[in-house]
Amino acid sequence: FIFNPMETKAVLNAVPPYGHVFATEKWRNSPLIQSLKGGGVRILFEDELGLADFHLPNKSCVLYVSECDVVAGNGYKRKLVRYRNTSSHGFQELVLVEKTRLSEQYFGAMQKLVVFDLGLTLLPVGGQAEASQLIAQIVHGVGRENPFRRRTSSRLLDPLVLALVQHVPGVGRVKALALLERFSSIQQLCNAAPAQLEPIVGQAAAQQIHGFFHKDTAAGT
Repeated sequence: FIFNPMETKAVLNAVPPYGHVFATEKWRNSPLIQSLKGGGVRILFEDELGLADFHLPNKSCVLYVSECDVVAGNGYKRKLVRYRNTSSHGFQELVLVEKTRLSEQYFGAMQKLVVFDLGLTLLPVGGQAEASQLIAQIVHGVGRENPFRRRTSSRLLDPLVLALVQHVPGVGRVKALALLERFSSIQQLCNAAPAQLEPIVGQAAAQQIHGFFHKDTAAGT
């Protein structure tokens, strides 16, 4: 076998077909993969995805940061920087982070690094089951015509951004579209204060959205 760096580069930049996900071998027997399969997503295993764990058909790559990674120390920070610097050309870089009772105390620092310092898209998930639901939603949304257009533009909304916003608790399709009329990116929505969100979605939903990106909301809200 002769190593060909061009072949590796081709895999790193490969986009899976509609309904499929590229995943690294370490995920083969994981609950996340089993859940994706149960949701009708087909998995193609590849070991040449760089630092990414998954490639999605909307030309985005995913790095998964587990609760153990967050709690263990600073190793994940170096990995995040390398992920940003070496990700496939033209891919949107997503970072899924397990936000649990154990890891929530570190979440503020994680968010600052991922969103503000590295300029990546961060989405907190409760675990692999929730992550698989989000990935499946993105995968199944690719290739379908999005009937919702911005009132101020004929450009179709990015299916990925729409899917991510709909994933926030208390935000359905209608509220997601309203939010994206005002905030054009996940970063802008993440940085929005509750007072900026309230006129669009109401006080309760505004608190849920802000809490989703910054800290856990109070129990029962």
